[in-house]
Amino acid sequence: MRELALVTGSGRPRRVLVVPALFEEANKLRRFTVETMRRLDAAGIDAVLPDLPGTNESLQPLATQTPEGWRAAMTAAAAHFGATHVLAIRGGALVAPAALPGWLLAPVKGAGVLRQMLRARILARREAGVEETQDALLAEGRAHGLELAGYRLGAGFIAAIGALEAETTDRMTVTPELLQGPGLWLRAEPGESPAQADALAAIVAVGMAWEAAP
Repeated sequence: MRELALVTGSGRPRRVLVVPALFEEANKLRRFTVETMRRLDAAGIDAVLPDLPGTNESLQPLATQTPEGWRAAMTAAAAHFGATHVLAIRGGALVAPAALPGWLLAPVKGAGVLRQMLRARILARREAGVEETQDALLAEGRAHGLELAGYRLGAGFIAAIGALEAETTDRMTVTPELLQGPGLWLRAEPGESPAQADALAAIVAVGMAWEAAP
């Protein structure tokens, strides 16, 4: 099934596949991600931001997705668009194509993604007068799927994501300190930072220039 992708630039020899952050962090970081792509375009670097199946404008149901399926989709997108590098943001590092060199922005373990979403559900239900525990929710989710932070995740997704870690071979980990500011994913609402977008795009552009140097 076809998915939509945001593309900046066309036909240049250097093209970055951008794998977005996951779930609520994707919403918080959307503008920052796109602004980084615009800066890469200005530096002569193409960038492609595909929708993960089941998210954004995708027609596929989120409840049927798995991390393995997302990785396969990103691998197919990299081949389709001729990506030479990958820039994976936060949880997106868990489903980035294995073969591409590139950069990981503050990658997080799958267990951390799941724990954060479970915590959000427990707190929300507690405010409604319902007590739930992480262990009970995990057992239910692995058997039947679960709605977490407004996202309906299937049993296969919940069973798999907790064991995932980012592939760091041939990839630079970009820490918030390198962007000279706290991560935008820590904010309560979506935000932006032109300075951080400048910094991340510069890291990618300089890295590519270094690779190309004789």
